[in-house]
Amino acid sequence: MSKDNPGNSDQVRQFTVQGDDDGVRLDRWFKRHLPQVGFATVSRWARTGQIRVDGKRAGVDDRLVAGQKLRVPPGGDAPEKTGAKVRRELTEEQIEKAEAMVLTQDRAAIVLNKPPGLATQGGSGTKEHVDGLLDAFAPDGPRPRLVHRLDKDTSGVLLIARTPGSAAYFSKRFSTRTARKIYWALIVGVPSIEDGMIELPLAKQPGTGGEKMMVDESEHGQPARTRYRVIDRAGNRAAWVELQPFTGRTHQLRVHMAAIGHPIVGDGKYGGPDAFLSGTISRKMHLHARRLIIDHPDGSPLDVTAPLPEHFAMGMEQLGFDEDDGDLPLEAPITRAPREADKAAAKAHAKQYRKERRGERQTRKGGERGPAGKGPSKGPGKPKAPGKPGARPKPGGAAKPARTGSRPAGTKTSGSKTPGSKTIGKPRSGGPGKPR
Repeated sequence: MSKDNPGNSDQVRQFTVQGDDDGVRLDRWFKRHLPQVGFATVSRWARTGQIRVDGKRAGVDDRLVAGQKLRVPPGGDAPEKTGAKVRRELTEEQIEKAEAMVLTQDRAAIVLNKPPGLATQGGSGTKEHVDGLLDAFAPDGPRPRLVHRLDKDTSGVLLIARTPGSAAYFSKRFSTRTARKIYWALIVGVPSIEDGMIELPLAKQPGTGGEKMMVDESEHGQPARTRYRVIDRAGNRAAWVELQPFTGRTHQLRVHMAAIGHPIVGDGKYGGPDAFLSGTISRKMHLHARRLIIDHPDGSPLDVTAPLPEHFAMGMEQLGFDEDDGDLPLEAPITRAPREADKAAAKAHAKQYRKERRGERQTRKGGERGPAGKGPSKGPGKPKAPGKPGARPKPGGAAKPARTGSRPAGTKTSGSKTPGSKTIGKPRSGGPGKPR
């Protein structure tokens, strides 16, 4: 191999295939001469036409011929592959910033309190992020790894795995939903139900490039469940809530709270102009990952709480909330959702209705007899059936018993039959209906 343009690494590199590489496959040529470029990268370059042999596209299994011109995309000639990723050179300021976020750390985990405004990972136009600061924690050993994420504007507990083994362990706890995540948020308005479960499926909103989610109750929506509890309220203006996501959808808490009409304060993306409070309340988003409870590889649970960022703490103070009122018991019972509450109310009404009817039957006992020589009517003390005007009783037969119930004679009733009665009309679903 001879390199025709050994200039800087930002330029396309061109090589001439030598006699000792005659007949070698392209992927093996890279392994021999550019070991820092992995097979996956070579495959991608070949698939997208970035590798050229004599000006033509090449495949990873194409064989080279001596004298051919091989063009390779830009990339530095890194030292031979050692199995470890190349470290980023961090400034003193970046190292101090990384260390200032640490809440606790041990041989398996590093727990950070991520500030609002700092992205978890890099992306388009994102130069500074948590992932880029992780080299500060292991200059020599394995590079720490992210195992979950927080939105850029969300603050709070962020777990970092120190080793590949602990990364696999923690990732499994998140994927199986055994990790407990508790968030605090300030929301606009006050929910009518103070303790409930939001179950609304979510999907990416078309036309936003996957940057925004929406409620989607079609077959495309993914199930999403969020429990919320109101900790305190500032009149009808705002409320302080605890949120527990039982699934891990993108922007789940933000979309769910906006969907029930109470967006998170400062979340203009999903709440629009209504997500901002007047006065001196900060326009930053008031969503904080307060607490994380997760199993630890050494067998004991890891339970970490993160203090509030400055803008959130100031908002709490201005609305009259006391932080000591937070951190509710995790296993407190959940109030039934509105649909369940309606079912319970209907059941109680039906029970009360049956009880009233039993009371009416008991008050009718008194020993009133039927006509002379005919014997008592069915049921001691029951009144005679009101016959039609001018109708004569059937000879030799007993008087027809009266219909039971609380309605006047001649009106329709609904519900189940009782002995000696007749149901008129279709019964209502769910048991006896309400008296009209």
